[in-house]
Amino acid sequence: MKGLHIIKVGGSVLSDKKSIATLLDDFVALKGAKILVHGGGNVVTETALKLGYTTEMIEGRRITSDAMMEVVSMVCGGLLNKNVVGCLQARSCNAIGLCGADGKSILSKKRLSAPIDYGRVGDVIAINEDFIVNLLGKGCVPVFSPITMDGAGKLLNTNADTIAAQLAIALTPYFRVHLTFCIDKPGVLSDPLDNMSVVPFLNRDTYQKMLAQKIISQGMLPKLEQSFKALERYVHQVCIGGCNGLKSTQKNTKIIL
Repeated sequence: MKGLHIIKVGGSVLSDKKSIATLLDDFVALKGAKILVHGGGNVVTETALKLGYTTEMIEGRRITSDAMMEVVSMVCGGLLNKNVVGCLQARSCNAIGLCGADGKSILSKKRLSAPIDYGRVGDVIAINEDFIVNLLGKGCVPVFSPITMDGAGKLLNTNADTIAAQLAIALTPYFRVHLTFCIDKPGVLSDPLDNMSVVPFLNRDTYQKMLAQKIISQGMLPKLEQSFKALERYVHQVCIGGCNGLKSTQKNTKIIL
């Protein structure tokens, strides 16, 4: 079975020109089929502030009003997505920028308003594997923004970590999938203030202990939850590491069951 690398990169890495250049160089060097999924939360927050919108977060998740959804679409579906695609094309990588509405590639449903109403936030319910596999078969490299759509064509803001994991799970019948979450740290840290304290392997028991000790930050929670779900659904390997984490010689955290 052929390999597939799915790389998820956050907004903090996208905002750093040196970090994103390093990551894209390493991404292009990966052999075989690959998909890039990006967030952009910090850039969305900065842009919203410039436009006079206040950002509200609950448990690390953004409340997405109709106005905020417009900002998410402009920043993530437009500015960030096309900048990444342009940078990949400059590296002779045949990238194509997508959101969930393109090719009906990622279908979602609006999250229930109870107990918390997150607004225009979607939870993934279906992946159009045929469409994505066809693109990969033609040598294209999909670059997904964190935007999906419901059955009526309404755009929804969707956690990019979840999108990456759901893509990985959906494509396991076709590929041996390697999923990597690239962050602004070298991996999951046992001491959040010490970048040398990378946890080389992390299972659920250790995760729960670190959670109880409040070592793991809110932004890491969806990555780890999605990592375990991906492994339970036969994704071959899941790693969390820094922008240099795509190189086999670099330290990172391997998630294990």
